[in-house]
This record gives sequence, C-alpha cells and structure tokens, in this order.
Amino acid sequence: MSAALPASSREWHLVARPHGWPEAEDFALREAAVAAPAEGRILVRNKYFSVDPYMRGRMNDVKSYTPPFKLDHPMDGGAVGEVIASNAEGFAVGDHVLHGLGWREIAHVPAQHAVKVDPDLAPLSAYLGVLGMTGLTAYAGLFEVASFKEGDAVFVSGAAGAVGSQVGQLAKLKGASRVIGSAGSDEKVKLLVEEYGFDAAFNYKNGPVRDQLKEAAPDGIDVYFDNVGGDHLEAAIGALNVHGRATICGMIAQYNATEPTPGPRNMALIIGKRLRLQGMLVGDHADLQPKFVQEVAGWLASGELKYQETVVEGIEKGYDAFVGLLRGENTGKMIVSLV
Repeated sequence: MSAALPASSREWHLVARPHGWPEAEDFALREAAVAAPAEGRILVRNKYFSVDPYMRGRMNDVKSYTPPFKLDHPMDGGAVGEVIASNAEGFAVGDHVLHGLGWREIAHVPAQHAVKVDPDLAPLSAYLGVLGMTGLTAYAGLFEVASFKEGDAVFVSGAAGAVGSQVGQLAKLKGASRVIGSAGSDEKVKLLVEEYGFDAAFNYKNGPVRDQLKEAAPDGIDVYFDNVGGDHLEAAIGALNVHGRATICGMIAQYNATEPTPGPRNMALIIGKRLRLQGMLVGDHADLQPKFVQEVAGWLASGELKYQETVVEGIEKGYDAFVGLLRGENTGKMIVSLV
C-alpha cells in the first residue's frame, strides 16, 4: 500500500456556468479529504496537469461528445504524476502514470484508466503534450484524417499552439512541399519559421487572413489543419486546391461567443473543388498510439522534432492558466506544474 497519506488535497471546482469568457467567480479552489485507494484503484500525487481549449465546451450544460463538467465537483483533464498508494495489481508506489483526473493535487484513479509512463524516455510533462493527447491529435489529424501525402502544401491555424506546432513539423518531416502557419503575434510567427521550420507564417492580426494566406501560398494548399474556425476556415476553403482535405480539429475563435457565429460564406467552393472537410476527435484514433509514441519519441531523441511548453507554477494558478490559454498567451502546450 503506502506510507502515511496526506490528509487533504486541493482541487478546482466549477461553481457556475460561464457566459462568454470564463470569470474567476465561476471557479473555486477547494480542500478535499484524502482516503486510501479502494480495491482496483491507485492514489496519484499529480506533478503536472493540462489545460486545453476543449475544456471550455465542457463548462456549458449542453449535450456534446463528452459530458459537461458537473457543478461543485472537481474538474478533470490530462495529468501525470507519481503513485503514492496502490490497491491495484500492476501498479506500485513510485510508478509514474498518465491519467485523466487533473485539476487537483491528489487523484484517486481507477487502475484501468492509468497508463505507466517512462520519465527516462522524456520529461513527464511531455506526456501531456508532444507525447500525449495533443501530440496524437496532430499525428492522427494530419496522417489519418487529412490523408497527408508527400508533396502536399499544408496550412495550419493556431500554429504556435501545442497541436499546431507539431502538425507543421510532422508535415515537414514527411515531405510537405510547403508549410504555412498562422499565429497571433509577431513573436510566434518568428518562432514558427526560425524554430519549427515552417516555410512561411503570418500574424492574423496584421490583416485579412485570406490576403495573407494567398501571399504565403500563391499556388494554393492541399491540406488545412483547422484549430481556429471562423475567417481562417473561410480563407482555407478559398485557398484549397482541387481534392484538398481539411481536418477540423478545433474552433477556438468561437468557444466564448454568446451568439451564433457565422459560417464560411464560400461553402459552395466545396463542390467544384471536391473538397473533404472532416471533423476529428482524438479518442477515435487510440489504435495509433503505439506507432505514434515510437515514431515521435525517435524524432524527439534525434532533435528533429522540437516543442515548447508554457508552464504555470502552482495549483492556485489553474484558472489563470486556462484563461491565458484561451487568450493565446501560451506558446506550445499550456501546463500547470504542481512540483
């Protein structure tokens, strides 16, 4: 089992449904008692937890692909930590695990929902990003959903984020003819070109996306990886070549909208260009996980694949980290450190 357990743990609760942008009053950091793990469960001291754009949708009380957060209950999400007590076969005190009960210091995790991770293969925080859900999203979304092939020209929106930055690099590693990214600051644009090897990038705040994309991709694009929606999706439909493909991964531009947002005005182009626009959820691609980890870990080890993290220190900063993510204050994966 374990040595003496901590008496309590802090955890973030959703206490009100946000209307538009989440406010501090919608959340509360509360104390909870810590009990020994029941049979088939492990107790994990979280070292890092993830904040992700999809969590904003779970704060609304609407039917969706994943249930909404319950009010006055701890929120959840990706986390990685160390086992401090085990009542489950195959898990020992000291093991490091990836699981889905973030937003708290101590997690009471069903063993079947925990995966051992190797801190010697990569830093633990990497299992929440480049080797985790966001990494698999990039990998599956580009290669399986968008059917990427060598020679494709690829446009990525939200390209300095955890998913987008990996999409662009994977495309380059697999022989893209041109990779273009959009981001929300000149610093991020510089990072995309100089650090991540994008062929071109632009700051979407500097002018119409359509015009900037046309200048960056004069011969059009074959693949669009959408993390933003809105004017980016409209611009991409205009730029896609015949038989182009788009992976619709996220639409962060409208997550905090309080009124219905207009769709692209050029949808008729989908017909003549024979475009394929396909939504994706990473949970549909779990079968790719072993191949993904093996391939990406190799690129990390060789230095061919680079990644950045924005780490916010302390559980009390969980709300700040989440809202900062929605505002685009992160470069790469946004992570809360409890170390």
